[in-house]
Amino acid sequence: MIVGRVIGQVVATVKDANLAGLRIFVVQPLDAQLRPAGKPLAAVDGIRCAGVGDVVYLATKRDAAIALGDKPPVDATIIGYVDESAVEREPGGRVEPWRP
Repeated sequence: MIVGRVIGQVVATVKDANLAGLRIFVVQPLDAQLRPAGKPLAAVDGIRCAGVGDVVYLATKRDAAIALGDKPPVDATIIGYVDESAVEREPGGRVEPWRP
């Protein structure tokens, strides 16, 4: 799974019939400290309520299609929100909680 922040929405005038009614978002992957890591990717909104600015987690590859009923041709699907995260800034150090 990948944690990422929704940074935009894709508008598709033509898409696979199995994706009808599903929105496609641009998601920026994040590292453990919730900083940008890697290139943005397109992901289908599997929870049907994500929006720009949300921190979400994604299923990728085969799991992305399974999350949508194993029918649509997708490589990444948003499957949940990140409500809270806690990270050690250094090994054995204090754990700092984060909330979006």
